[in-house]
This record gives sequence, C-alpha cells and structure tokens, in this order.
Amino acid sequence: MTLDAPRTFDERRKDTLARFESDVDVWVSTADGTGVPCLVPLSFLWDGETFLLSTARANPTARNLHANGRVRLAFGVTRDVVLVEGTSTTVETAALRPGEGAEFAARTGFDPRDIRPPYPYFRITPVWIQAWREVNEIAGRDLMKEGRWLG
Repeated sequence: MTLDAPRTFDERRKDTLARFESDVDVWVSTADGTGVPCLVPLSFLWDGETFLLSTARANPTARNLHANGRVRLAFGVTRDVVLVEGTSTTVETAALRPGEGAEFAARTGFDPRDIRPPYPYFRITPVWIQAWREVNEIAGRDLMKEGRWLG
C-alpha cells in the first residue's frame, strides 16, 4: 500500500475545521464516576470555538457531562480521524445565545426545545485536538494542546 504524503500542520488544521463545519454528527464518549464508559452518536453545532450538543437529561451521556464535564469526541473513519478532548458546560435553553437554538435545529434537523421537558445543551470547549490519516501522520497529529492551537 502506498501512502499519500503527510499533510502539513496547516493542511490538517484546515481539514479539521472543514470537518467541524460540514459534519453533522459525532461520536461522544463519556464515563461516569466509577469509570463506566458511554459512547453515543449525537448531532452538533460548531460555532468556530465550541461544539454545542444536546441529549435527554436522564441519559447517561448527559449525567456524565453534568457530573464531571469531561468528554471525548471522535470524527471520521479510522483512516481519517479527528479526536477532540474537551470540557463541558451545561447550558439550559434559556441561556443559549440569541438565535443559537434555531441555528442548532436548522443544522441538525433536531430541535431539543420542542421536547418536553426540554433537553439541556452542552457546550464543549476543546482542550486537545488530534488529526491523522495514516501512520505517516501520527508523529504530528497534535493540533491543539491545553486549549491552544499549535504551529
């Protein structure tokens, strides 16, 4: 198998941001206080700095995010992956930014505000981002550390 040349940092960052803009769903990984993992697909809205997700308050993902605020997001397929580790803040519908609920609904085709009781939202702030396609990109896969873009 012949590998394409590894992308530069700038190419990886551009490709990663394009994925955040174009993808609608992401795998969301959380764990409870005893370490029991939970992995679910959720729709999201990317605002250029944070991700906005929503799920039922009673779901394990919501409980885990509310309890410890730690999350990992996985985009793409195994040979073109972006991993994001982040922190989560619970956002109730009334605390959304103006127009944000409508933008989330239009982007995802799902409006948590219409459900009773309304689902909470979770704002995910990335603190670590990695992206790679093949083994030749693993060495330079870190794009963000401690919430700051590298390069």
